Amino acid sequence: MTLFTLANEALIVKVSSMGGAIEALYGCHYGRQIPLLRPGAATGNAGQSSCFPLVPFGNRVTGNSFSFEGETYTLTPNTEWDPHYLHGDGWLNPWICREQSEERLVLAYQHRSEIYSYTVCQCFELQGSSLVVSLSVTNQGEVALPFGLGWHPYFPLTGQTTLQAKAGGYWLEDPQWLAGKHQTLLPAELDFNQPALLPRRWINNGFSQWDGRAQIHWPEHRWSLTMTTDPATPCYFVFVSAPCFDEGYQFDYFCVEPMSHAANAHNLTQGGGLKRLAPGETLHQTMRLISQPEV
Repeated sequence: MTLFTLANEALIVKVSSMGGAIEALYGCHYGRQIPLLRPGAATGNAGQSSCFPLVPFGNRVTGNSFSFEGETYTLTPNTEWDPHYLHGDGWLNPWICREQSEERLVLAYQHRSEIYSYTVCQCFELQGSSLVVSLSVTNQGEVALPFGLGWHPYFPLTGQTTLQAKAGGYWLEDPQWLAGKHQTLLPAELDFNQPALLPRRWINNGFSQWDGRAQIHWPEHRWSLTMTTDPATPCYFVFVSAPCFDEGYQFDYFCVEPMSHAANAHNLTQGGGLKRLAPGETLHQTMRLISQPEV
């Protein structure tokens, strides 16, 4: 595993070759350094990192099975603890460095399987007070398949942390962490259309009709972070763990995961935001994390 560091006056980011995962992102301002993502453990386990990519799609598919253009496909679980194929392949495998400078890093990963075969490129670039992360995936298989992209960032959770992200509905959670029925009425504690505190309980829900923009504010640190996506991703996931699931968890981090598609999109009408890629076609997605210290 190789750990790469990019830095300028406003930001420091560390990226691991294992999983193509970010292991740290710090905002810098007049001698102060504030973690804008949960500091990773740098163990090579992307689940302990600051942020990892979702490719060739995110989350889970109900029953590990989907039908597409007359064919039925069955996915194989890819972790020891989850009965589903989870978050794709990139986060579980090593990436190769294609380019590196003080403010730019390009990593690549190639995957071959009986269903999804693809190449993916992930670019990390510091642009002033912004970290811009771009993903591009190319279908290297022999048939067209549905693809999606996203990221799984972990943010520090303090007593006063607020999240603002528009939504017009959300999905309930079914057993085995699967996406359930879609609801158009948001409960008060899950309504982030205006800045709101994160509930201190298990949350694992996808949100719909997003405009691709979210803001996180840490009043204790006098710092905010704005996330934007291009093209604007229509869905985001909020995850807050619980001590019964994650031993030692102290409600010290949460996730806001931008996704180009809904969870279980393979089994939703019109693909749930997934894009059909014929052999050789490419899908692009960009996420920008903007550091905003209070003056």
